[in-house]
Amino acid sequence: MYTFSNRLKIASFILMAVGVLGIGAGFLSAPSTVEEAKAIVASHDDGHGSHDTSNNHGAEAGHGDAHSAEHDLHVLHQLQNKPWSALYVAAFFFMMIALGVLAFYAIQRAAQAGWSPLLFRVMEAITAYLVPGGIIVFVILVLSVLHMNHLFVWMDADVVAHDALLQGKKGFLNPTFFLIRAVIFLGGWILYREYSRKLSLKQDESDDNASFKLNFRISAAFLVFYLVSESMMSWDWIMSVDPHWFSTLFGWYVFASMFVSGITVIAMVTVYLKSKGYLEDVNDSHIHDLAKFMFGISIFWTYLWFSQFMLIWYSNIPEEVTYYITRIQDYRLPFFGMVAMNFLFPVLLLMNSDYKRVNWFVIMTGIVILAGHYLDIFNMIMPATVGDQWYIGIAEIGSVLFFAGLFIFWVFRALTKAPLQPKRNPFIEESKHFHY
Repeated sequence: MYTFSNRLKIASFILMAVGVLGIGAGFLSAPSTVEEAKAIVASHDDGHGSHDTSNNHGAEAGHGDAHSAEHDLHVLHQLQNKPWSALYVAAFFFMMIALGVLAFYAIQRAAQAGWSPLLFRVMEAITAYLVPGGIIVFVILVLSVLHMNHLFVWMDADVVAHDALLQGKKGFLNPTFFLIRAVIFLGGWILYREYSRKLSLKQDESDDNASFKLNFRISAAFLVFYLVSESMMSWDWIMSVDPHWFSTLFGWYVFASMFVSGITVIAMVTVYLKSKGYLEDVNDSHIHDLAKFMFGISIFWTYLWFSQFMLIWYSNIPEEVTYYITRIQDYRLPFFGMVAMNFLFPVLLLMNSDYKRVNWFVIMTGIVILAGHYLDIFNMIMPATVGDQWYIGIAEIGSVLFFAGLFIFWVFRALTKAPLQPKRNPFIEESKHFHY
């Protein structure tokens, strides 16, 4: 049985405490009036928001003043969105890690893979985070529906009333149906996770393979639900912050990001447990295969990123290409930086088969991959919610620290609930003797 060390537990509590302080500071520093917003913009010397949008010449003076007032109100909403966006990006990022692991786990079950059963308890522990992580994301979505923030512009009835395109999407993008879908998604994911975990533990105590076979069947069925629900979730929770823009690749793109992030965390937790004397039967070949997936899915993510970017950029349709113009003009460093972190770095470090077996090398690469995919989610959300008023500040750092602490606490506490090695999985001996 795994024992949750006091040192790691205290570290997770410290991360959460510091994170709460950072999140609180982010909300307290957000402006409440247009004047405060102007002062914050003026204090930045990077030119953000410095363009004079008013036109006070002759008969157009009144129109210019109205336009300027509208712009000032828009900047206020952007700055008020900043702590909410930081919280949402971090909340979604850590939840999507657990969701990516859930997909990987279901695939292993449905494929009846022989190499991975030794890692099932690690995967089950990581997916345990879906419960608190999913609830927190859902609460943020509910608060958005209650107009506590301006993350989703289509939730504002006044905006929709003056936007013909959003009026055409009201059948799908409406607050009630939005929350109903969220409940269905989260309910389906958590229900599968809990039932599959129950069957996994039951199999250890049974004298036949009935639980294993049932787990195989429900995993295969769940993957169908997962593929549909994950795509719709990505439209709802991420793409709809830019409701005028869409991409038919977007569901797969978000899936690739969460899939590689999840596999990376499986590898990092496994290496940590081995360093503490656990998972004795997990060998270098298991680590190699996880690193191989990290490498392969990073290539897959890059293929999707380039396909989406190049087709939209080459077609040069104004309502589509504006998505990338905004990111290239205002988010150049995080936009291109995350491509380097998510593609060049893992390709250069994990191309060599021998490096995939070096634990510290896998950990180092994993940290960069996770940071890169956090920036990926950052690039998806921030341009639509805060515009050019972005920077990595106290709110962003605090949110990451809080959810990292919560994630560590929940995952490693879940590891203590059952033996780290399954007993009666039919493929456990094959997994013990796995060699690549």
